[in-house]
Amino acid sequence: MAINAMTSRGRMLALIAGQQIDRLPFVIQWGPWPETQRRWLAEGMKNRDDWHTLFGFDTYAVYAGVNCGICPAFPEEILLDEGETVICRDAFGVIKRDRKDQSSMPAFLEYPVKDRESWEAYKWRFDAGSAERFPPNWEALLQQYAAADALVSVGIYPFGFLGGVRTIMGAEACLLAMALDPELIDDINTHFCDLWDQLWSRLFAATRIDHIAFWEDMAGKQGSLISPAMFRRFLTPYYERLIDLSKQHGVTMFSVDSDGYMPELTGLFLEAGVNVVMPYEVQAGNDLASLFRTYPELVAFGGMDKRVMAVDHQAIDAEMRRIKALLSLGRFVPFPDHCIPPDVSWENYQYFVWRWKELVGKA
Repeated sequence: MAINAMTSRGRMLALIAGQQIDRLPFVIQWGPWPETQRRWLAEGMKNRDDWHTLFGFDTYAVYAGVNCGICPAFPEEILLDEGETVICRDAFGVIKRDRKDQSSMPAFLEYPVKDRESWEAYKWRFDAGSAERFPPNWEALLQQYAAADALVSVGIYPFGFLGGVRTIMGAEACLLAMALDPELIDDINTHFCDLWDQLWSRLFAATRIDHIAFWEDMAGKQGSLISPAMFRRFLTPYYERLIDLSKQHGVTMFSVDSDGYMPELTGLFLEAGVNVVMPYEVQAGNDLASLFRTYPELVAFGGMDKRVMAVDHQAIDAEMRRIKALLSLGRFVPFPDHCIPPDVSWENYQYFVWRWKELVGKA
C-alpha cells in the first residue's frame, strides 16, 4: 500500500523508529572543500551554494541557536603571516598553522589545556550560567523551531567526551592523560556533561528537540583510538546520563560523527545509547552489510564512497548499485562519506547527485 507523502522531519523520525516511510531522506551532511568549490565555479557552477540548492535536497536539521561550547570564546586572531600560511589562534585558544586557501587541514601547534593547572584556569569559559549563551532573538527563534519542517538539533562539533577533550588538549595529550591522569579527564568530562545537562534542560523546557548530535572523530583506518575498557570508563557514563535525560523529554535520535574504521566503536556507541552512527567512510574499510547483520538496531548515515565521483559515470553507477543492495539490510540514510575533494569535476558531481536522487526515490 502506498504511503502518503511525509514531511522531512516526520520521514526522518519514522526511519529512526523503524516505521514505514514514503521514501528515503535525501540529505547531504558534508559539501565540497573550499578548493573544490573554486574548481566547480571555474567549470560552470554559477553560485557558491549551487552544489546544494540546485538539487532539491530535503531539509535536514536546524541547530538550536544556543552556545553549548566555549563562552566567551577566545578572540580569533592571526599571530604571524607567513605568506601562503598563517599562524593563528582559534576560538578555543588553539594555536595552529593554516593555509590561507584552506586546501588542507591545519597543523596544530599548541593547545590551551596541558595539565590540571591550565584546565583550572580555562574551565570558567564553560560556565552554563553565562548570559551570552542564549541569543537576544531567542523568542523569535523558538517560533521558528516550532514551525520548522526539519529536525531541531543540538550538539555536533566539538561536543563529545573524547572529541571535546581532544579539542582543548590535542589527541596525544588527551590519550596520555587517560592513562596517566584519569582524574583530569573525569573532571573535564564531568564539567562538560554538567554544562550540557543544564543547557539542554533549559532547551527541553522551551522548545522541542528531536536530535542530539555528538562529535568524536576517534578512529583511524586501524580502528578506535582507545580500548573498549577506556571507552566504557571515560565515555559511556556521560553518554548514558545525557541520553537518559533527553529521552525523558521525547528525544529519539542520538547521532555520533566519527571518521575511521568503526566496527568496534559501533557496538560501543549503541551500548551507550546512541542509535545513529556516521559517516562510515568506505576508504577506511567499513563494511555496512556486515555491520547491519551484526547490529540490527543500527541506523547508519553516510556510507557512499565519495571517491567514485573523481572517476567516471560507470564508477558512479556501480556505487549506486552497491548502495541499493544495502538498503534492504538495515535502516540507512546514504550520502557521501565526508567532504568532497578537489579531484571531483562539477559535471561528475552533478551526475552523482541526480543518480543518488533517483536511488532514494525523490522525483
